[in-house]
Amino acid sequence: MKVNRKAAAVAAASAAVLALASCASSDRDSGSGSSSGGGGGGGTLTFGAAGAPAVFDPFYASDGETFRVTRQLYDTLVMFKPGTADMTPALAESWNNSPDGKTWTFNLRSGVKFSDGTALDATAVCKNFERWYNQTADGLAGAEYWSSNFGGSKVTKEPSLYKSCTPTSNKVVVQLNRVTSKFPSVLGLPSFSIQSPTAMDKYKANDLKGKGEGIAYPEYAKSHPTGSGPFTLEKYDTANQTITLKRNANYWGDKAKIDKLVFKIIPNESSRKQALEAGEIDGYDFPNPADWNSLKQNNDLKVRPAFNVLYLGLNAKANPKLKDLKVRQALMTAINRPQLVKSQLPEGAKVADEFMPDTVDGYNTSPTKYTYDVNKAKQMLQQAGAAGMQIELWYPSEVSRPYMPNPQKIFDAIKKDWEAAGLKVKPVTKPWNGGYLDAVDNGDASSFLLGWTGDYNTADNFIGTFFTETTNRFQTGQYPWGKQLSAELTKADSTVDEADRTAQYKTINNKLVTEYLPGLPISHSPPAIVFNKKVSGITPSPLTDERYNYAEIKK
Repeated sequence: MKVNRKAAAVAAASAAVLALASCASSDRDSGSGSSSGGGGGGGTLTFGAAGAPAVFDPFYASDGETFRVTRQLYDTLVMFKPGTADMTPALAESWNNSPDGKTWTFNLRSGVKFSDGTALDATAVCKNFERWYNQTADGLAGAEYWSSNFGGSKVTKEPSLYKSCTPTSNKVVVQLNRVTSKFPSVLGLPSFSIQSPTAMDKYKANDLKGKGEGIAYPEYAKSHPTGSGPFTLEKYDTANQTITLKRNANYWGDKAKIDKLVFKIIPNESSRKQALEAGEIDGYDFPNPADWNSLKQNNDLKVRPAFNVLYLGLNAKANPKLKDLKVRQALMTAINRPQLVKSQLPEGAKVADEFMPDTVDGYNTSPTKYTYDVNKAKQMLQQAGAAGMQIELWYPSEVSRPYMPNPQKIFDAIKKDWEAAGLKVKPVTKPWNGGYLDAVDNGDASSFLLGWTGDYNTADNFIGTFFTETTNRFQTGQYPWGKQLSAELTKADSTVDEADRTAQYKTINNKLVTEYLPGLPISHSPPAIVFNKKVSGITPSPLTDERYNYAEIKK
């Protein structure tokens, strides 16, 4: 399911290290540390990563640690403007579409080459599209972002959004089988990086075998990533748990100002903080909000724009009383969200009135808003015949998410509020990757804490992800309006006219918190990234899409 890929982004560290260990270089870095060296005068920047990348081929990845590295190695046709989730040119200087929204023409930059010297031209771009579309069943199992956004493949004969790619001079013409609001923004995702056809053929990039934890990655994905980005892979040192990238001197864009970029794998957040304070690394992200003030004293802590939502999902299959809209509204009214945001979330967090941030087109600025009123909540529960009902409240352990820095404390706050409204709250917790996500997906949890960080700036990427399918984490198929909501979302996504599409999403967003209320939107939280004061030039991204070719290190 589309939601799953973000859920496991940070927690895959241990398995990822093993996946690459057998093929990576064990040569030790002869450098002396984080910001001291650099033959070109730019020095070396060392970043503390929470885990190892699963692979170096982003097409077969779904985890944030892989994307952090591969964003520096590859380019995409479009990208996101630094500091925003808005689309801007990259390998494609411009593009246009046919009136029906199904044919897109991309005008490519001239003179771009992959790091192996292969020309990045229209033929190379179309070979990438055809590679994506010609995946076997094993390949599709590994290519989660393709499956989630484009559907099936030519080989499996399953329906796909993609139809064809035609190279014409320095242009590519991409045809789709249907209209979607996600195109072409989706092409800015790192999974759809443009890679060297020469290198992919040489190192058998498509030779992926197996599924799940049993995937065997080809040589290309493990050792020979070849893109057109500002850095190239120098080595992966499993002994020291470091990945070293070096400046691509032939990069077509703004060449890196640093000589090398090192990602040092430090799974524990407290250990990353200690490493920064000791000068062993130059920066790390997702610092504990409780540490923000102390980190600011000696470092440069940057707050990323909030592009996420924390929600409390409800599943009436696990608790039939939740089928009553008045009960769901009472649960919402009983939560003191302003106090929760103030006491449990970082500076800059705010209450969520909808299931997506207000920066996304289609956000409704005047929906029905729920205000905290414990007495009103009690009355509503009484009227619904649910006064004093028991409800399970699920929360994950062994994880910290940008939208949910401390799940236990958020759970405690909601439990206290619900109990004040007369509810009997039964706690249920499981490890994030040790049963929690599976239980939620299986429909075992009647109420559960989860969230989402957006991939790109469309309403479909938020509410379309959550509610389009009749079988989803909110179990909307059980409600009489479930199919209607799915149809409304599909219609909006397929609308070519932008103004019309935006108006439809505004209507849907209002219905989601009035007529439907399949869950309770709680908050939007800005995650942070911190560097020592020697580092400058890096713009914090709401998509964690920081570009390190702009980084500078003071001597």
